[in-house]
Amino acid sequence: MRLASFTEGGRRRIGAVEGGEVLDLTAACPDLPREMRAFLEAGPRAMQRAQEAAPDSPRLALDAVRLEAPIARPPKFLAVGLNYADHVAESGMQPPPHPTIFNKQSTCVVGPFDSVHVPRASHVLDYEGELGFVIGTRCRHVSRADAEKVIAGYLVVDDVTVRDWQLRTPTMTMGKSFDTHGPIGPWIVTPDELGDPHGLALRTWVNGELRQESNTKELIFDCFALVEHLSTAFTLEPGDIVATGTPAGVGIVRKPPLLLVAGDVVRVEIEGIGAIENAVIDEPEEPWIVPAEGDR
Repeated sequence: MRLASFTEGGRRRIGAVEGGEVLDLTAACPDLPREMRAFLEAGPRAMQRAQEAAPDSPRLALDAVRLEAPIARPPKFLAVGLNYADHVAESGMQPPPHPTIFNKQSTCVVGPFDSVHVPRASHVLDYEGELGFVIGTRCRHVSRADAEKVIAGYLVVDDVTVRDWQLRTPTMTMGKSFDTHGPIGPWIVTPDELGDPHGLALRTWVNGELRQESNTKELIFDCFALVEHLSTAFTLEPGDIVATGTPAGVGIVRKPPLLLVAGDVVRVEIEGIGAIENAVIDEPEEPWIVPAEGDR
């Protein structure tokens, strides 16, 4: 299945995408969770009921709904640095002996067609097209052989990066976590539909110009190795997202650098999954503070 989070008529719910339509699973099964993380937490029975309900679900045209981030606030948004040999080479680094893991804060997540901000704090903005996977089962100490069993599905990620902030400290988290810098989607493709995730063409365009072209078979540490590595240290939970790393072609290494500016459009496409496309705009100038409950 291609599981989507969408809004239509002011209501957010989950659906299954087939061709140019969304099957409204929430309408077909009103007791199913309306939010993807809760749906994944409900386990195999919820997935089975969704599959059974899909043929009789109301159908909506894709262009009549708003596709949202498949998981609005993942419990953890983890990412991997230097995970393609060609990107390691263009960065002037050595291949890492172990996966280089960092966090993206979950508040950076936006939908597959939402805008990305050039932040007021920096204009050194870059793109990184990546394959992401979503955890579907609470787990710990998962072997590589069993890793596929705990993955709910796969999606497209743009690990948008503020390069000067990224390089200020070894952890990279600040430069990877600005608001809007985590576009994901357009949906979650389940393993039974996608098949092997390690042979998929990956391409990134900026304003129609091809900037990145690779294949997930080139991953140094593949999806299953990453599950084994991460679950050795901590519990993985339904809704966690892992972005597996970017191939060569990022903007900062070009001569001269080809960084993102307001007006650009970034499109990341992965074979068998789909594409996300995000316009780049200047961060709005208005500061905002959410008032405390008692002040409202």
